[in-house]
Amino acid sequence: MDPVLVILLLGLTIPFLLIIGLPSAPIKWVGQAVTRLIIAVILLFFINLFGAQFGLHIPINGFTAIASALLGVPGVISITAIHLWIL
Repeated sequence: MDPVLVILLLGLTIPFLLIIGLPSAPIKWVGQAVTRLIIAVILLFFINLFGAQFGLHIPINGFTAIASALLGVPGVISITAIHLWIL
């Protein structure tokens, strides 16, 4: 896409959204989901950091990040338990 067209679209979209207003519910959901995903990845990172002393390594990929973001701390603990006992 041409950079001039992108800048033109952004230049027209931003004032339009400022006048009309943004729908707050979808933005709130996306913000909460991104926040939970970032916290989940940080928890997985620290488990890998401290678990390296015990030979524990959980890969940080899309599945583990989403599973731990949806389930929270119990999800991280369950992924760790699955890694220890099954794998």
